[in-house]
Amino acid sequence: MAMSDPDPLLRLRQSIAANEAPVTTKSPDPASDPTENLAVATHLQFSNPHYSYPLDTPTRFISSDKPVDLRSIWFAWQKKDVAIPDYIASAQELNEELAGKDSASKVQNLVFVERLDLITWLEGASEESEYIKGLESDASATRSAQVASGATGGVSTIPSGAAGVRGGRTVDPRLQEIYNGERRMGDRNSVLRGIKPTDFSHVRKIAETFLSRSRPSKSLPTNTNPSLVSLPGKPPIINNTPIPSGPNPKHHRRPDPIILLSPSASSLLRLSNIKSFLSDGLYTPPHTTSTHANILHLTRLLPTIDPHRPLRFILVDTPEQFKPDYWNRVVAVFTTGQTWQFKGYKWQDPRELFKEALGVYVGWRGEDLPPSVKGWGRGVLSVGVEKWSSGQGAGGRWRDREVVEGIWGRVEEWMRGKGWGKEGLGR
Repeated sequence: MAMSDPDPLLRLRQSIAANEAPVTTKSPDPASDPTENLAVATHLQFSNPHYSYPLDTPTRFISSDKPVDLRSIWFAWQKKDVAIPDYIASAQELNEELAGKDSASKVQNLVFVERLDLITWLEGASEESEYIKGLESDASATRSAQVASGATGGVSTIPSGAAGVRGGRTVDPRLQEIYNGERRMGDRNSVLRGIKPTDFSHVRKIAETFLSRSRPSKSLPTNTNPSLVSLPGKPPIINNTPIPSGPNPKHHRRPDPIILLSPSASSLLRLSNIKSFLSDGLYTPPHTTSTHANILHLTRLLPTIDPHRPLRFILVDTPEQFKPDYWNRVVAVFTTGQTWQFKGYKWQDPRELFKEALGVYVGWRGEDLPPSVKGWGRGVLSVGVEKWSSGQGAGGRWRDREVVEGIWGRVEEWMRGKGWGKEGLGR
């Protein structure tokens, strides 16, 4: 790419706005045959005017304090309409294909917030992005420093004792006195005596930790006791017993435990089939083509924790919408043995993770465990189900119930060991 060529990220945004999508090719020659396979493509070609950029070119988009290459940017744009698990699975397949061709290149898997921010900026719906470094990143800071020091900017003044001339014209003496009383003013970047714009995003993250404790959750609501009855002008009643009124009445609520699933396309259990497996004791293949909900609920009676009220479990396959206190409610993590699943987790080291939550690996009966699962030790429960056969029917899946009961038994044992009681964790 020549030094005079425009920025590749900006060029991609302009081509999208002009509805002139670039093409990937195997060489920088614009006459070469295009290819849609990013594992063999080496360049991204733009037209009107023509520019050719190597796919390994680093861009101004920053993820984990490192520039993201053009291949990863173009891949994220191509997958802008697919679900998160499909995007992750496609990135993994492409990286495996690149590794098979002895390529040093690797597609970077952008997290949900980064990918959403990138797509919004490329579509032109947003003019700014917190992950994209400006083309003139030092210009604003230099300008602010000059204004703050009085070297430039603000409103110019006429010093006292001037010859009554302003802008080459004679100024009225009374107006001259007004000018003499003027003071230099800064702009919005220097009004707080700063030398550069300050990023306060860390304050928002710290505040969210405290705010989440004092307001109810919206994305993962907690259960409310169904036996609570309240009539106008009367105190609340639970099981025919009035609750004493007072400034701080006790609310009988308990948090819902959370089970995390693997988003991997190779997982035997996904959101599309986990409920029939854990609730009905029947394994069916996951639906790969139909859409499914991002969150599921199921109830289960755990007698040693609460023999009278079933617990409601929340099942999700990504922690992207988690608040900090949600991690205390994670009781089990289903895994396929692939460590990329834990990238967005609070505990990204599997050995540390499975000290905080029960690991569950479900594979085919008779097949060897992945080496990674073996290395994680006793913190992971490994079970096997019979291989699926379309002509088998529900009657041939009688062993599934045995496997499911074993999983629930370990979950109940783990929750009891962590202090879960009738009213939730640590009560």
